[in-house]
Amino acid sequence: MIFIVVFFPFLLAALLPLLSRLFGRVHAGWLALPAPALLLVYFASLLPEVSGGTAVEVSMPWMPSLDIRLDLAVDGLGLLFALLIGGIGVLVTLYSVFYLDRNKEAVTRFYVCLLLFMGAMLGVVLSDHLIALYAFWELTSVSSFLLIAFWHHRPQSRDGAMKSMLITVLGGLSMLAGFLLLYLQTDTFSIRKIIALAPELPGHSLFVPAMLLILLGAFTKSAQFPFHIWLPDAMEAPTPVSAYLHSATMVKAGLYLAARMTPVFAGQAVWYSMLIGAGLITLFYGSFRAFKQTDLKALLAYSTISQLGLIMALIGLGSVHSGSEGGLESMLSAAALAAAILHLVNHAAFKGTLFMAVGIVDHETGTRDIRKLGGLMALMPVTFTISLLGALSMAGVPPFGGYISKELFFASALDAWRHGLPLRTPVVLVPLVAWLGSVFTFAYSVRFIVRTFGGRESGGLDRRPHEAPAGLLLPPAVLGAAALLLGLAPGLTASPLVAPALASIHPSAVEAELHFTLWHGLTAEVWMTAGVFALGAGIFFLQRKAALLRDPLPVPISLNGLYRGILGGMDRAGRRLTSLYMTGSLRHYTMYLFGFLILALAVTAAATGGIAISLKGLAPVTVYEAVILTALIAAAAAVPFARSRLMAIILTGAVGYMVVLFFVVFRAPDLALTQIIVETVSVTLFLLCFYHLPALKRDRESLRFRLPNFIIALGVGAVMTLIALAAFSGRSFESISDYYLKESYRLAGGKNVVNVILVDFRGFDTMLEIVVLGVAAFAIYALITLRLPQEERRKGTVREKEFRLVYEDVRSNDVILRTLAKVIIFIILTFSLYLLFAGHHEPGGGFIGALMTSSALVLLSMAFGIKTVRDAIPVDFRLLAAAGIGVAVLTGVGSIVLGVPFLSHTFGYADLPVFGKNELATAVIFDLGVYMTVVGITMTIILAIGRDK
Repeated sequence: MIFIVVFFPFLLAALLPLLSRLFGRVHAGWLALPAPALLLVYFASLLPEVSGGTAVEVSMPWMPSLDIRLDLAVDGLGLLFALLIGGIGVLVTLYSVFYLDRNKEAVTRFYVCLLLFMGAMLGVVLSDHLIALYAFWELTSVSSFLLIAFWHHRPQSRDGAMKSMLITVLGGLSMLAGFLLLYLQTDTFSIRKIIALAPELPGHSLFVPAMLLILLGAFTKSAQFPFHIWLPDAMEAPTPVSAYLHSATMVKAGLYLAARMTPVFAGQAVWYSMLIGAGLITLFYGSFRAFKQTDLKALLAYSTISQLGLIMALIGLGSVHSGSEGGLESMLSAAALAAAILHLVNHAAFKGTLFMAVGIVDHETGTRDIRKLGGLMALMPVTFTISLLGALSMAGVPPFGGYISKELFFASALDAWRHGLPLRTPVVLVPLVAWLGSVFTFAYSVRFIVRTFGGRESGGLDRRPHEAPAGLLLPPAVLGAAALLLGLAPGLTASPLVAPALASIHPSAVEAELHFTLWHGLTAEVWMTAGVFALGAGIFFLQRKAALLRDPLPVPISLNGLYRGILGGMDRAGRRLTSLYMTGSLRHYTMYLFGFLILALAVTAAATGGIAISLKGLAPVTVYEAVILTALIAAAAAVPFARSRLMAIILTGAVGYMVVLFFVVFRAPDLALTQIIVETVSVTLFLLCFYHLPALKRDRESLRFRLPNFIIALGVGAVMTLIALAAFSGRSFESISDYYLKESYRLAGGKNVVNVILVDFRGFDTMLEIVVLGVAAFAIYALITLRLPQEERRKGTVREKEFRLVYEDVRSNDVILRTLAKVIIFIILTFSLYLLFAGHHEPGGGFIGALMTSSALVLLSMAFGIKTVRDAIPVDFRLLAAAGIGVAVLTGVGSIVLGVPFLSHTFGYADLPVFGKNELATAVIFDLGVYMTVVGITMTIILAIGRDK
């Protein structure tokens, strides 16, 4: 069941475009809402089991030969994050339905990306296999890139998305390197097994490098200083994205990683020193910068950076002592980790509230500039109330949840000072920096409310604001109420959520009792809070008078400037390097490619001991083979001397047809059939393309020009010939063909070994190949249909319409061709379907059947015109190709649902009416996907090229 739930967002993302077409009048958000709702309901149902100390674990082989499995484990920490992903996901999806106008925005694309991110984030927090975790981790970076760049027509959105992906992906790569180093130490990718081996690791030479690389991944993902610069620019995303990714999910991934790896690295000075140091610096820096912002989303972005630093510092304080040590120190570490977990939940509640409230303000006023706002309390009282709930919790004001976690943060910081935390810096800085960061947090929270909703009504707005509709107000109201409830009844989260999560990180905390209350008496933490309120209020009132609190600091170089400088330098260096070989000459490019090919193969052959050629065991050359080979060589040699492009195409086709005859002589009907259809379609494409080129001209070139051509041609021919002979002569292993011949029917239920290899044994390769073909076909289509500005101006003119009218109705005047085509087309189509369905046992298959179908359609268009094709087959071939890829992928997903590896096939026998006993194989469904994809791709390219002027 867990696999179904985890992959449901991916499945719904794949089906959403189709569902949007079927339910055209329904907002795509309503169609996407079942995914987070299912996550929330299912994982909530696991609360009793996980709270009782039982982790739910499932496993499935993914790449068994590489020891890569899809291992999922739902323990306390994973369940907490899964509930955040599902719960906040429901509210954000509901909010976005009313925020995004389906008539103005590409809402289907938005929800596809959102569902991809949702599934990827769920995979991150539930994966027990490091490689699977990394795969999901990078998928969150890619999907967040697409979400941040949703408004891609804005340069700021594109730049923000690029910065986000560059920083987080580079951090992810370093994290992967750290995972590999851990594997070298433990010989396992299982997180649970690595934790079990943790006491044996500190003495290993790769332990600290692995730790540092993993920390780099966590710091970049959770926007820790100095890698925080991507988060403010990511605010160019739509507000629902900010409310989801940048409050409750993506930015928490680094915190999750740090918490998950704490049992491995706890007690190591390098680990907790870097976590505490980076966290406190980020806390103070983020809160200080947030106070100066004039854009509300920028204020919340730096606020998020600050709060992430707070949680990271708490995780560091909680990892000073390992959970296996016991005693007072261990319990203090457990208290710090409990505070981190509680504040993680509080932050999701109040920051989601505030992001949605800012979205409402922007939606109703048309601006987020705090200098243009004011007086909205009377105009938007509900939005003001909701914002006040979030801001008071963020400021740490009782009786909100943020107050409790802030008090626990102060307590952990003071404990670090009292008990002499072994840091290399003065330990008094820990509570001091924690307190100063909280001062500015209170100050910018007050500024957020007062400058936006207080004072007089601003006269600089383009329209008079009014209260938002209930659909926009409900989600932030729920989160605002949760922020209050977490303070009034903190025990609701202690036992079911915080305690199991704490036990996952800190084993000695299993027996610990968590007491979260609003009042502990007049403790030092209370006096620190009073100081925060007093000094924070003073800073707020002094901002307009103090330049230090208002204006940017005069620094010689900023981190953003450094980022732009690095990218600019790389761009300039790339341009200079590229200009050395990108001369615009196709001849130069082919010389580079072939020259490198010769050099690489020659060097490889020399490094491996040369090329050994043996002609033993070769069959004698028959007369038929000699004749075919002679004709092939003659046709190939004649191509350079052809006087017209048409003759060159015919001679090239002749070479291909000679290869067909070779396959016939060698008794390979599958290959012969495939080759003849490929050659036919290729010749058709060549004719369509070359029709647009000018007549072939022969220029007399100098010997200096022709000699390099001759050397390159001779070198490629000689090297490839030697490599081919050496590959035949020097086999180091037994041929795998014997295995396929023996096992194809027993394991895959197919007698056609070639087809069984394509759809079963090597089905994953085939699936990736059709995906690559699909991408290439769509790229070709886009290039052909691309219109330059001057061409766009001619669109819709009389000349354009005349061309389209003539093109749509162009047909052959050959009466014999048209008469025969009426019969031949149906024969070819019937034969192509036979090849498709009989290919599992007889020569054929989806690929060759699709090419045969395409040949019939090409013949139809040549004989009767493209308009006839469109009338007879009203199909968008691009959608057909996409649907084919979808069928192939869903075939693989279906095997996962049944608990077997991806793309595993099965077969059986059934008595069918009329047909009797027949074999039924799931590989045929996969082959149908291949068939649909190839037909769609081939016809898309042919029709696009043929229609081009």
